[in-house]
Amino acid sequence: MSYLEHHSKTIPQGAKKLLYVHWPLVLLVTTVAVIGFLMLYSVAGGSFQPWAGPQMQRFGLGFAVMFVFAMVPIWFWRNISALAFGVSLLLLIAVEVMGQVGMGAQRWIDIGPLRLQPSELAKIGVVMALAAYFDWLPNQRLSHPFAILGALIIIALPAGLTFIQPDLGTALLIVIVGAIVIFVAGVHWAYFAAVFAIGAGAIAAVFQSRGTPWQLLKDYQYRRIDTFLDPSSDPLGAGYHITQSKIALGSGGWTGRGFMQGTQSRLNFLPEKHTDFIFTTLAEEFGFIGAGALLLIYTLIIVFCIVAALRAKDRYASLLIFGLSANFFLYFAVNMAMVMGLAPVVGVPLPLVSYGGSAMLVLLAGFGLIQSAHIHRPR
Repeated sequence: MSYLEHHSKTIPQGAKKLLYVHWPLVLLVTTVAVIGFLMLYSVAGGSFQPWAGPQMQRFGLGFAVMFVFAMVPIWFWRNISALAFGVSLLLLIAVEVMGQVGMGAQRWIDIGPLRLQPSELAKIGVVMALAAYFDWLPNQRLSHPFAILGALIIIALPAGLTFIQPDLGTALLIVIVGAIVIFVAGVHWAYFAAVFAIGAGAIAAVFQSRGTPWQLLKDYQYRRIDTFLDPSSDPLGAGYHITQSKIALGSGGWTGRGFMQGTQSRLNFLPEKHTDFIFTTLAEEFGFIGAGALLLIYTLIIVFCIVAALRAKDRYASLLIFGLSANFFLYFAVNMAMVMGLAPVVGVPLPLVSYGGSAMLVLLAGFGLIQSAHIHRPR
């Protein structure tokens, strides 16, 4: 018996939960957020307004939400998983009815002073619903066709509502996160082989439909694909974002130009420098070493989450942690690949660094759920 376990019998229950908090994970999450504050301060020319100050306030709110969620027993989150999923669907439907339009898409709704992007909430709702669903299913029915159909419906409803906003990038992330949860749950590999075959056919259909009456994607989405394949084809138009991003990445070198010395961002050559392309600002100012350090912190967060998932004693908690950590991984992996020209530009923020309220609150709520599973696991 460890020293902590031996003496925890005399500690009040609330204080005991604080002892079981995964504090290294809290420290790493806070470190990433502080890096974000510094970068938002830099891109604003040495000012906390208009980005760093509000972002710090949102982090404070999200940090409180994370600890509130962490203190709630994991069985409570299991019991309300279906409700959380249903609420996320209702919010996605509300976007279609009364959503706010921004950058050509209808993705946000205003709830009092908060502007919320329900598709971000849907990612957590899908993970919670799938974790509860596979926790409910008996082991011998995990790969039954009707069981798989139920899981696919859970994924398809929010993904479809997100796709018609239109937000193809987030819809694909919902599908990928859902697929990861299904895989970790132990579903037979043959289903995934079939999905890959269908996916290849769908990609072919997308390209074949271009310019036809049954075109499957919007014109701007096809332009993003063209830009990804050949950014130099339109360097002042659709390829401008990725061209300037690559210039900023290359100009940073090994050690960078120095804090607040990035020419691409300070001279406004770099578009969306406070949101989707903030990683290139960091790479320009702190170089390969700074960018690598951020990637290392992200990797450590994922490692801690995976270890927590493997140590969880019940299926729901394990699947929940795996799904939420996969969601976090996709955030930074897709964003970094996007700004380096390794993936099409899909508008995915850099987690806890890019400016934005919805993603910040949802990510911290997700870490609160991970902490809840860690704190309340049997010891």
